[in-house]
Amino acid sequence: MLHDTHRVPDETSVMRLATLGFDAPTALLGRYGLQLERVAPDQAIPGSYWGESEAGIIGTTVYARDDTPVHSLLHEAGHLIVLPPERRAEVHTDATDSIDEEDATCYLQIVLADLLPGVGRARLQADMDAWGYSFRLGSARAWFEEDAANAREWLQQQGLLDTQGLPLFPH
Repeated sequence: MLHDTHRVPDETSVMRLATLGFDAPTALLGRYGLQLERVAPDQAIPGSYWGESEAGIIGTTVYARDDTPVHSLLHEAGHLIVLPPERRAEVHTDATDSIDEEDATCYLQIVLADLLPGVGRARLQADMDAWGYSFRLGSARAWFEEDAANAREWLQQQGLLDTQGLPLFPH
């Protein structure tokens, strides 16, 4: 997975936290021992790797505004979830340079979308494509369904997915 920095994201089509609200994502992140902190609309998002409206991470906290895309929140939270708890405390803005962890994060964010009301994996995958995620097979859905066995197996080995591909909450 690559984030295509040369592609202009379709900002009008992706779901934002203003639509979803903060309650469901806060509860979901809490199941992993993470916190979600809401940032005021006119403030920079702490720990944001991409800047602008993209979610940020510092330690066990994910930062987001109302205009943060849901896919961004789930992606950054996913980075923290795939890390062992002892590594989380060290995270500030950039969680990893591991390809395995990045792939696992992308897979997990898609799975977790099913746990958020009104989101679901199909919507999240469409938003990922619109935003500029780039996969070998051309779309997030094709990657997830046809090319992500390594990410799924990695998540299962880490105790984050069961054998059916459903999320586990080990923390």
